[in-house]
Amino acid sequence: MYLLGYDIGSSSVKACLVNAETGQIIASDFFPKTEMPMYAAQPGWAEQDPVMWWENLKLANASVIEKSRIDVAEIKGIGISWQMHGLVAIDKNKNVLRPSIIWCDSRAVPYGEKAFDAIGTEKALSSLLNSPGNFTASKLAWVKENELQLYKQIDKIMLPGDYIAMKLTGEITTTVEGLSEGIFWDFRKNAVSKDVMDYFGFSNDIIPPIIPTFGFQGAVSAEAAKELGLKEGTPLGYRAGDQPNNAVSLNVFNPGEIASTAGTSGVVYGVLGEVNYDPLSRVNTFAHVNHTPKNPRLGVLLCINGTGILNSWIKRNFIQSGLSYDDMNELAKNSPIGSKGVSVIPFGNGAERVLENKNPGCSVHGINFNIHTISDIVRASQEGIVFSFKYGMEIMEEMGMKINFIRAGNANMFLSPIFRQTLAGVTGTTIELFDTDGAAGAAKAAGMGVGIYFSNEEAFASLKKIMTIEPDAANKDKYEAAYQRWKKHIAQ
Repeated sequence: MYLLGYDIGSSSVKACLVNAETGQIIASDFFPKTEMPMYAAQPGWAEQDPVMWWENLKLANASVIEKSRIDVAEIKGIGISWQMHGLVAIDKNKNVLRPSIIWCDSRAVPYGEKAFDAIGTEKALSSLLNSPGNFTASKLAWVKENELQLYKQIDKIMLPGDYIAMKLTGEITTTVEGLSEGIFWDFRKNAVSKDVMDYFGFSNDIIPPIIPTFGFQGAVSAEAAKELGLKEGTPLGYRAGDQPNNAVSLNVFNPGEIASTAGTSGVVYGVLGEVNYDPLSRVNTFAHVNHTPKNPRLGVLLCINGTGILNSWIKRNFIQSGLSYDDMNELAKNSPIGSKGVSVIPFGNGAERVLENKNPGCSVHGINFNIHTISDIVRASQEGIVFSFKYGMEIMEEMGMKINFIRAGNANMFLSPIFRQTLAGVTGTTIELFDTDGAAGAAKAAGMGVGIYFSNEEAFASLKKIMTIEPDAANKDKYEAAYQRWKKHIAQ
């Protein structure tokens, strides 16, 4: 008995086959082997053809079926994860009308800002929990104003994962989680937001029927079965955006639990047990996968643009040729906690939402030419990234989140002992590292959706913990002093 997960990224599409009894990954693969292209007709734009996602999904799917050599009739459920905030528009014949405007496209910012002002800051935040910003609803508003004839042909709009679900099942549906990440959902009324739809002049008819995140979401159609080599009737049991799904992959479901990633940019995603928001909109709040009106579970999303990209910039520009990231980590060990007074502000990769969309750039403070070395710079850079996480986590705590622990995949910045130890030390929180990924998480979540597993504890019982990092109580004051010195430079 097996479960199949798909992860629709902007770089590649991954498929993963999991043994439902053992939880072990049987086979996985991704396509294309080079990054999928993004189309940018103007600066700040980013589009992808949804048909390209489907074609690469077919390649990844074929690979895992061939590698595993299983009987496809033994696949009992399918789950989907996707790149968040994208817009897919289809006509009455289910044809894609235009390329998807994806998550990193910034053209809709002015539309979201005008909507925020028109609806009213307090009203928007208290019901939507976010500014309409640059999210899916605002992207649709851009289409309406700039491509009116195409807009008039729209029958339904979807998130990227909804499109893949349609291709699999032939049915057009969406979820509250998906609508909330598009800023279409009113959390006070538990309905599609009348304020958003009325302001932008959208008809409610363009919103697909809403189904639960977990549960039967349709079955693989005869057409899709033929294209994919799957059994017709195989149930789709789960779908969610990539950050909620990353949390799912790490078994993060309950208030106070945190999932984190630290690649080029960094994300801290925590679960909040009440409907709340940041009045300055420095973090985003969406429905988590297990959210219900009676039992609120909200995903609070902190995104830091300048994380791993700072570490790689230091490597390219300051480190002797041939030295690896492991070598950099060894260099950092030669500097003490606090980097002998050096502070690095890591915000050199564009405007930061956590700073109310300010763009202060990267800066280095406190260098003394007589005492400091490259080891201090490397350590201060990693500490600066950690401190930006801590800064955002303080906002989460202001919203009422009690942070119990942090879970992360054993990858990217979490491979650095200095990064891990500093994060545990400055937050006073235990960090757990696991061997997992989004496609495997979607597969196991599908097992919950189709009834193979009866709880998340059962579904993720096989999750392999690689390492636990406990806070260094003996050096707590040193970490705090370094953070407070760093924080003063943010206020300047």
